[in-house]
Amino acid sequence: MESLVKRRRDQASSREEDSFGVQPRRVADLAMVPNLQQRSTSLCRSRKSQYLFSNCEKKGNLSSWIPDNIKKKECMYFVESSKLSDAGKVVCECGYPREKHLEEATWPHTFQGQEWDPKKHVREMPTDAFGDIVFTGLGQKVGKYVRLSQDTPSSLIYQLMTQQWGLDAPNLLISVTGGAKDFNMKPRLKSVFRRGLVKVAQTSGAWVITGGSHTGVMKQVGEAVRDFSLSGSFCEGEVVTIGIATWGALHNRESLIHPMGGFPAEYIMDEEGQGHLTCLDSNHSHFILVDDGTHGHYGVEIPLRTKLEKFISQQTKERGGVAIKIPIVCVVLEGGPGTLNTIYNAITNGTPCVVVEGSGRVADVIAQVAGLPISEITISLIQQKLSMFFQGMFETFTESRIVEWTKKIQDIVRRRQLLTVFREGKDGQQDVDVAILQALLKASRSLDHFGHENWDHQLKLAVAWNRVDIAQSEIFTDERQWKPSELYPMMVAALITNKPKFVKLFLENGVQLKEFVSRATLFYLYQNLEPTCLFHYKLRKVLAGEPECLDHGMLLHHVAQVLRELLGDSTQPLYPRPRSSDQQHPLLVPSVKINVQGVSLRSLYKRSSGQATFTIDPVRDLLIWAIVQNRRELAEIIWAQSQDCIAAALACSKILKELSKEEEDTDSLEEMLVLADEYEQRAIGVFTECYRKDEERAQKLLVRVSEAWGRTTCLQLALEAKDMKFVSHGGIQAFLTKVWWGQLGVDNGLWRVVLCMLVFPLLYTGLVSFRTRQLQAERGLARVRAFFSAPVVVFHMNILSYFVFLCLFAYVLMVDFQPQPSGCEYLIYVWLFSLVCEELRQLFYDPDGSGLRKAVLVYFSDFWNKLDVCAILLFIAGLTCRLTPSLLYTGRIILSLDFTMFCLRLMHIFTISKTLGPKIIIVKRMMKDVFFFLFLLAVWVVSFGVAKQAILIHNERRVEWIFRGAIYHSYLTIFGQLPTYIDGVNFRPDQCSPNGTDPYKPKCPEIDQARQEPVFPEWLTVLLLCLYLLFANILLLNLLIAMFNYTFQQVQERTDQIWKFQRHDLIEEYQGRPPAPPPFILLSHLHLFIKRVVLKIPAKRHKQFKNKLEKNEEAALLSWEIYLKENYLQEQQFQQKQRPEQKIQDVSDKVDTMVSLLEMAHLKQSGAVEQRLASLEEQVAQTATALHWIVKALRDSGFGSEEGVPTLAPQKASVERDPELDRGSKAEDPGDAYHVNARHLFYPNCSVLRLPVPNEKVPWETEFLMYNPPFYTADRKDKELVDPVGDALEPLSRISYNAVDGPLDRRSFHGVYAVRDGLPLNPMGRTGLRGRGDLSRFGPNHTLQPVITRWRRSLDGAICRKSVKKVLEVLVVKRGPSEHWMLPGGSREPGEMLPRKLKQVLRREFWSSFESLLTQGMEVYKGYMDDPRNTDNAWIETVAVSIHFSDQSDVELKRLNSHLYSCDQGMAIRWQVVDERIPLDDNHKAILQKVATLFGAYY
Repeated sequence: MESLVKRRRDQASSREEDSFGVQPRRVADLAMVPNLQQRSTSLCRSRKSQYLFSNCEKKGNLSSWIPDNIKKKECMYFVESSKLSDAGKVVCECGYPREKHLEEATWPHTFQGQEWDPKKHVREMPTDAFGDIVFTGLGQKVGKYVRLSQDTPSSLIYQLMTQQWGLDAPNLLISVTGGAKDFNMKPRLKSVFRRGLVKVAQTSGAWVITGGSHTGVMKQVGEAVRDFSLSGSFCEGEVVTIGIATWGALHNRESLIHPMGGFPAEYIMDEEGQGHLTCLDSNHSHFILVDDGTHGHYGVEIPLRTKLEKFISQQTKERGGVAIKIPIVCVVLEGGPGTLNTIYNAITNGTPCVVVEGSGRVADVIAQVAGLPISEITISLIQQKLSMFFQGMFETFTESRIVEWTKKIQDIVRRRQLLTVFREGKDGQQDVDVAILQALLKASRSLDHFGHENWDHQLKLAVAWNRVDIAQSEIFTDERQWKPSELYPMMVAALITNKPKFVKLFLENGVQLKEFVSRATLFYLYQNLEPTCLFHYKLRKVLAGEPECLDHGMLLHHVAQVLRELLGDSTQPLYPRPRSSDQQHPLLVPSVKINVQGVSLRSLYKRSSGQATFTIDPVRDLLIWAIVQNRRELAEIIWAQSQDCIAAALACSKILKELSKEEEDTDSLEEMLVLADEYEQRAIGVFTECYRKDEERAQKLLVRVSEAWGRTTCLQLALEAKDMKFVSHGGIQAFLTKVWWGQLGVDNGLWRVVLCMLVFPLLYTGLVSFRTRQLQAERGLARVRAFFSAPVVVFHMNILSYFVFLCLFAYVLMVDFQPQPSGCEYLIYVWLFSLVCEELRQLFYDPDGSGLRKAVLVYFSDFWNKLDVCAILLFIAGLTCRLTPSLLYTGRIILSLDFTMFCLRLMHIFTISKTLGPKIIIVKRMMKDVFFFLFLLAVWVVSFGVAKQAILIHNERRVEWIFRGAIYHSYLTIFGQLPTYIDGVNFRPDQCSPNGTDPYKPKCPEIDQARQEPVFPEWLTVLLLCLYLLFANILLLNLLIAMFNYTFQQVQERTDQIWKFQRHDLIEEYQGRPPAPPPFILLSHLHLFIKRVVLKIPAKRHKQFKNKLEKNEEAALLSWEIYLKENYLQEQQFQQKQRPEQKIQDVSDKVDTMVSLLEMAHLKQSGAVEQRLASLEEQVAQTATALHWIVKALRDSGFGSEEGVPTLAPQKASVERDPELDRGSKAEDPGDAYHVNARHLFYPNCSVLRLPVPNEKVPWETEFLMYNPPFYTADRKDKELVDPVGDALEPLSRISYNAVDGPLDRRSFHGVYAVRDGLPLNPMGRTGLRGRGDLSRFGPNHTLQPVITRWRRSLDGAICRKSVKKVLEVLVVKRGPSEHWMLPGGSREPGEMLPRKLKQVLRREFWSSFESLLTQGMEVYKGYMDDPRNTDNAWIETVAVSIHFSDQSDVELKRLNSHLYSCDQGMAIRWQVVDERIPLDDNHKAILQKVATLFGAYY
């Protein structure tokens, strides 16, 4: 179970996810859903393995959890049915034969004499069908399945899918419905639908829910997924397709029954033998098989599917601090009566629907009329369309069925904002995925939210779906101007979920990273690191090392600690340890989520907006956060916004290279190294641009101290990262050469420098030139100081000194090594002491104040320093022995070996040479090859030597001769010196010792004492020798040559780079070295000792390698760098476009676009012709009918009645109207002026269904013969305050209609209404329901709606304006969980003036005052209210009175505010800004619009 979750998690880290790939927040009935990030608590080094569980554990979890929680249905009472099964067997009323029942179900005495009732005779039992499903013969694709009861709670099913099956909560729910039988679609439409459906499911992280069977629309969806899985895009992510089917209608379901779970269960698709049953579709990934205990009954899954989809759409999914409710959309293909009901229910519940025109039947009927006004959607039109698209079953449609269809289609089309028709070839709808997402956004716009909330919700959806194209075309338009701060929460979500295209879009729309990044933002970003990334592991390791930090959470200095490990100790911590006052801002450990559900990141930004900037460079912080997670595209976008871009690129290269050293995953390692190389190239590119413009300023960038990157320099970062390409750049080498020559001119010949070193008075002759004019003109001591302080001079003087030292050392060892040291030897001691002092100076040199430990580590990190220390220690050891008379010779030996080590030091000295330097590098690399070769060689030498020694010599006990025979002689054999006795030919007894007693002779081999001849097997030793020479001389030596050759070729290509890179260390060493060579350097050391130890003057790094600039100069330099970085990026884009591959791709895209446009044009043209022909045919038919009527009228010699006169059909446009353009047509359509809410099929708060009443049948004057609506009157507790039920005429006869009936006024504002059969008739027409419903009175129920308004004012008291007009605020109330607010009005008790609802929000002492305000108010509306509670015999009429406070200091307004309260805890009160999207009841919005018009206010 868990392995699927974790495997997908690991895959998601290398994708664009997507999506919000985390579990939803906890809800009341889903308390078991955990946060996936809380699982990343293990500190195991194998980060990805901590997410994986074994298959056995997964199966065990399912096998225990599902039977305990998921049930099936089983028939417990066998009642013989009158029908037989397909096989002719006797079956029960449930559809199963006797043998499929439990034994107790066949006992006659249990339920004897009772009729079979599924509620009584079917019980729940633990399910016996679940696990993995594999379709036999159709590949190895494994799906999930479960058999469950139709009464299973939706929360439990959702828990099964998200936790046990391991599915990520969806970002979108796509419910595909339509024809359950196979139908034909046009090939192009089929292709477009399949491609679009899979694309929207994949890109948005959606779940696709279907019926799961291998027929009809479900088969189309399955084939779409199959085509996707066979394409190259399958690796980008699996499409989750969930089939919800009826268990009892499933063919071959016996193969799925496994009481302990099928892992896997093999299912056979047998379409030929399925009969009236159906098979599962093999291309679905998950199956929910709904069981009601019956067999062969279809439609069992529909209620469960409806409830499940509704439950999922109510869940909230959160990631990155942004929470959205999971949106749902219904996609319709073809379909019959059941599909129409599904569409109607979806539209009624506010679910957007996408109808695919051209798929057939119901889909085409709706598509044909979707663009028409409601008045033109008549019964006759629907009848015509049904006859056209339901040719096979049209005869079965009754008149009542057609009327019902007309009414439902009118209601569907009326809510155009929820209906989208996908027409192939329509502009902007070439793809189904765009149509689906646009439908959701269109539905979102129709919700009653304020502008900002509505747009914000749409943007959340677009980010969740990862569809930048939708955001650009639908959200970031001229209609809405976004403030940068409004995009901050979405920016966080885009960063965390790795959606670089959205980050780029937000940057283009005004988000400034410097303002965006706050301390809380950075906390939250680091808290939401990808759990599988290496940096997350290292951060957890740091926290584990400081247990006290686990209590108060993770602070940024812990992040800085890890970053310093990656960037190197040469950098200072990027985030200092917080002071005690900052401890109040902890960042929780990554396994604990910050709770932003109730607060949201938006409020977080509001609170922190006034805080001072906490970091030097916010862009740097985001760049590091992206780089440590190896997010390539995201880091590229952020780097383009960076200020110190060269340093940033080099730092990224360093971080990636360090992380790659510890990365275990090979793919991630390669990606890191490639990305590190890219950033090195970017640094080179920007520096090249700078160097071309201004060499001096470019070199300043190299050594400028960057405060943002830990007070280091670009050059130091490049050296730490070993970016050889960057360091070998011509500009950097020119800078190093400039430093190398000091104040001397770089064009001086080396012979001139050496000549002036030997004869320094030549300095005054102008033999050498200086860079500055002042020194060139100077003839005094400054000229000498400048010459001898130049690193090139210091270097050559040290070379001469070192050669003299070696010569003197060799002279003493070979010529003048006396028992008592001579003068030359004492000079060597002094010389060596000066070298020791210099090494100590280098050891304790710490200009950055990093500490002694850091200085020692830096010193010993260099190989040549280690060699120097070894040589000095060996000299001290030799000197100690030399001064001991008994060990004089030993001391000379040690000093001789030490001389060799001092000679090796020359290799480092000559690395500065352009000729010798590269060769020395090659030699160093080949030395590594030699060590590997010696290991292989030792295997053969030892194996041959031991075997030879054991065969030839018996029991040799002298260790030195054992070593000679087994190792030394075998080694010499490689170079041609064959062993003496290997074949017995050259055996001479006088050259060996028979018993091994002669220390100067080897022991004799095995010999015959009588004949004095060898007796060992010569053939064997010769064979061993031949094999040994074959492998050692030929194979291994040639292998060594090949290795050398490979190393030479490999290094030769980069020798120049390596030499230039290593050249820096030598230049820096001699640039900071005292000018005097050893042994005269002791004077410099004495001066340095006095300066540092006695006078306490701290060391300072030379400005040539680390220069701190003034703020103004640094700002100007960085601005110049940014300008040239933009040039570099533009040049890169231009080069990218000029690449042949890109040009070919561009041409290919243009050709595809042109082909698509041509196809669209053809489709449009053919469609227009068809529509014009259809219109022409209709006109001809109408004309023929008219002529027929005229002929008939003339024949009858009279004038025909008007009822018989046919009306000509209106001329239709050549292209059908787009339903999107008809938004708001309800108000403009005179044919839709009848009440609408009062004809909803579902009466509120009960299960009563109205009789469908189409628009044309609403007026009482219109004949409607089949009109026989149901009667409903709610049972009220307060019976004395309401009219009688109305099912008997006698109690109603006492009611006086159209008059004042006691305390009740039963008169209508619309005049006298008709009374039929003792019941009043609704003046607005039929509603489809008789009785008084949920209302109190028959006839008009009068209400009062006070509209209490004031002007909206800013903090300074000024009236707010929008589009020049003033903005109103209105007092509204809301009861309970309702999503809509209402005006504080309603029904009144007899004799009372104030409505009951208003009394509930006003204190009693203010009632009389408010009554006087009502009398002074202005009446804005009086008449009928289109309320869903209205019936044929009872309706609501209202009076709306406007009470406006124009002055904010109005005494009555202040009294009103002070007396507002809610006596009911479930009721809320507030002042709401008046806007067309105000979340208010529709009728109340119409009243409010009249008030806004009255005051000329904004609406």
